[in-house]
Amino acid sequence: MKTMTVEDIVRRFSFEVLSGHDQMHRVLKQLKVRRPGLEFMDKFDFIATDHVQILGKNEINYLHTLSEEESKLRIGNIVRYDPPCIVITSNQEEPPGLISYCVEEKIPVLRTNDSTSEVSEKIDAFVIKAMAPEIAIHGVCVNVSGMGILLRGKSGVGKSETAHTLIGRGHRLVADDIVVLKKLSPQTLLGSHNEKNKEFLALRSIGLLNVVRLYGRKAFQEETRIALDIELTKWEHNALNNELELETKFIDYMGVQIPHIQIQLQPGRDVAGLIEAAANSWYLKQQGYSAAEEFVKRLEEDFEEPQSK
Repeated sequence: MKTMTVEDIVRRFSFEVLSGHDQMHRVLKQLKVRRPGLEFMDKFDFIATDHVQILGKNEINYLHTLSEEESKLRIGNIVRYDPPCIVITSNQEEPPGLISYCVEEKIPVLRTNDSTSEVSEKIDAFVIKAMAPEIAIHGVCVNVSGMGILLRGKSGVGKSETAHTLIGRGHRLVADDIVVLKKLSPQTLLGSHNEKNKEFLALRSIGLLNVVRLYGRKAFQEETRIALDIELTKWEHNALNNELELETKFIDYMGVQIPHIQIQLQPGRDVAGLIEAAANSWYLKQQGYSAAEEFVKRLEEDFEEPQSK
């Protein structure tokens, strides 16, 4: 898990630093920002420490109604939560005593033009993603019809070549060779590149390609939520499944269960087309549709029709 500091969010969002220039090293330990509420009223039934504290219009207007001494008292209640920093939203004027108190307590005070809701969403999304547990795996990550797909298989099986074919059909490369997986939640796995391999695709007998330079921005995507794990394997006679509907199998990445299928390779087989079919079939299943169920229903209707006459 990456360590995030106040300096990271200042740089990312171009926040104005009102105080605490020498405290930019303070570490962000919590994934969610907080807005003080009961803290201003001296009630501490539940203390959530180490959160970035956001002061919106309601909080700032309230503090402006107080004397500097009273304002410091209320601000002191927030400081008890040991926030890595305090952010003033909507470019509001800092209330009396805020800067001087936070300088004493070594708490950076930042300011932004963005609204409270915008700041909360931006910081939460940025910090959650940056601090998410991650692993790197060997494979290729592509976005097919809006769905993230991991292509895995032994070296030389044709993962990158298949990705190149998919790009030619209008889909997008996310990462080749090394895929960085980030766990954003128990159900959400994000696939991305490791910066060094960004936009690059390595093809045997051809060499290294920059897909953006060759095919334009539409050929590349920074990250994608992983929906399917597809393993490309060598062709094995009499090993293909011909059931109407296969039982869903899963593979585990950091506790996140991802649907997994195998596609066997053979000269002349349209692997890219099969991957497109798998992606579209998965999407329909999420919408509650099953081709196998519809097929069986048709058979049953045909079987029952003569009996009703």
